[in-house]
Amino acid sequence: MSYDLLKENLRNHLPLPDEDLNTISNYFNFSEVKKKTFLLRGGKTCRFEGFVLSGCFRIFTIDQKGNEINLYFAVSGWWLMDIDSFTNQTPSDLYIQALEDSEVLLISRENKSKLYDALPVVEKLFRIIFQKALVSWQRRLVRNHCLTAKERYLYFIETYPDISKRLSNKHLASYLGIRHEFLSKIKNADKAR
Repeated sequence: MSYDLLKENLRNHLPLPDEDLNTISNYFNFSEVKKKTFLLRGGKTCRFEGFVLSGCFRIFTIDQKGNEINLYFAVSGWWLMDIDSFTNQTPSDLYIQALEDSEVLLISRENKSKLYDALPVVEKLFRIIFQKALVSWQRRLVRNHCLTAKERYLYFIETYPDISKRLSNKHLASYLGIRHEFLSKIKNADKAR
């Protein structure tokens, strides 16, 4: 098992020497996750941050009517977690489920704290990662409020072609905030053009 993808991702956020990247890697644990397995369930406290090496995960919540609402997907090179539950150590409203057989690197809250002490530059690194994630969430909120369903769909498939091919209509429609029947109409109209 190689930590190269993690090191590359971290280096893209902040240029770090190999020695620091090796130290950081030592605080992560490798896990294989089978399709449909949950890394986190609602009501449980998130005790990890994860970095996806391979596979695909969905991060979702369940509304009061029992509908699953996909918030985001995480594939190779992406981070996954419930930031609220992890930071505040409170029960999660989120579920993290593998959509495919997957491999992930996990760092516990305890190991992350130890890593901050061992290598103070890591606080800056994770601040940068967090800021970039927050920008991404903000942009998504703007798109959800300003674009039509068709425009959101086209944006998603153009921006994330690899992810869109791996998702069922049900999961993609939930992410886009529309019914899967409406997504089918959008797709059919797009094919007819």
